[in-house]
Amino acid sequence: MFATSWCSNGPLRWGTWRDNAYPGCACDVPSRLYSLSFAPNADWTRSYSAQPEIRAYLERIAHDWGITPLVRLEHTVQAARWDAESLRWHVDTNRGRFSASLLVLATGALSDAVIPDIPGHDAFRGAAFHSSQWDHTVPLGGKRVLVIGTGASAIQFVPRLQPTVATLTLFQRTPPWILPRHDRAYRGWERAAYQHVPGLEQLARGVIYASREVTFLAFRNVRLARVVQRLAVRHMHRQVNDPVLREVLTPDYAIGCKRILVTNEYYPALTQSNVSVVNTPIQRIVHDGVVTTDGVRHHGDVLIYGTGFRPTDPPLAPFVHGRDGGTLADAWGGSMRAHAGTTVHGFPNLFLVSGPNTGIGHTSQLYMIESQLRHVASTVAHMREHQLAAIEPTAAAQQRWVQDVDARMQRMVWVAGGCRSWYLDATGRNSTLWPDFTFRFRQRVQRFDAAAHHLTPRLAA
Repeated sequence: MFATSWCSNGPLRWGTWRDNAYPGCACDVPSRLYSLSFAPNADWTRSYSAQPEIRAYLERIAHDWGITPLVRLEHTVQAARWDAESLRWHVDTNRGRFSASLLVLATGALSDAVIPDIPGHDAFRGAAFHSSQWDHTVPLGGKRVLVIGTGASAIQFVPRLQPTVATLTLFQRTPPWILPRHDRAYRGWERAAYQHVPGLEQLARGVIYASREVTFLAFRNVRLARVVQRLAVRHMHRQVNDPVLREVLTPDYAIGCKRILVTNEYYPALTQSNVSVVNTPIQRIVHDGVVTTDGVRHHGDVLIYGTGFRPTDPPLAPFVHGRDGGTLADAWGGSMRAHAGTTVHGFPNLFLVSGPNTGIGHTSQLYMIESQLRHVASTVAHMREHQLAAIEPTAAAQQRWVQDVDARMQRMVWVAGGCRSWYLDATGRNSTLWPDFTFRFRQRVQRFDAAAHHLTPRLAA
């Protein structure tokens, strides 16, 4: 009934832990919670693992679970269309057509790198690249490096570059709130205990999960948020003595409005003599550097964009055509919407992993992904049991889900914290994050709700 084919959607979107291989790349969620629940890893070397270890873990899981032979690399998806006659999806790629009863889009929310449209960005004569497309052939030792952006990637690679470069000029539009990172190497006896003591891995995972869920309260409780903000201020004051630099690095919005970052190395790197933090807006890029609006020319040999991604505009949305021929991008009109964050009215048998309002700001995204995949499995089981060829959420059910999410969102700091973040789409709506505890999302999507869907029976042979 179900054909299986895995396609990447272009040479620049292969996956978080393959693409993001910049110096210092690591997870900002504890390793035990960042592993898959059905494939725990008792041999993590650190409490917060680095990119090479995470990639190795995922590749091992893909091999052990028989996924690797199903993967089709270097297949650029050119279009996906629902065929109302055959009740199947046809996916056109640069290497031929694939057809299946179900189509799952798992391109990731943070896969489409953003290069800001700064005047003159093509004029720079030195090496220039985005953090997710790091050019490891470019030697940075002794160079004058210009970095645009102060997000989750920049706070990891800036401390790695600082000791080796001649100068590092960091262009900051909005400073992030930063908390300490409680990272450490696991001792040999600890790793042995996780390997040999039954239930210890699950216990540790459960404790970490529970502690992370508690932190969600700070995103909708002003008093708790103030406590967390004071911790962030104290962290900065301990690491930055210069009051002028402190002022530059202090956000003017409520903590949590933008993504909260965790690091112990970023602030100390910014205090070094070869680092300059520029708070003045960029006017243009020239052949040998960056010019800010105050007329200052900042010279550099290498330009690195730490400018993040565009989660509100999924890269495949303009190429996925639904029941009436229109695309996902057309249906959304600049603001993503889906039932249970997973299925979309007008697009039968289409499932979105990390879809609208399934992102989180306090815990592991893998928990949400596994919840969605359980939902997909429940849907497939229902289709098989009831001999269904297609399912599609009703317009009313999708609207009810979205209205409930939007109502919950109004009390969250993400929309009331006084900032403009990548959580918000072009319409100003937060279409990325889930405004509740993650276990409540899992409870709500655990089982397929037939009453919320149009059901198309399979025709008798």
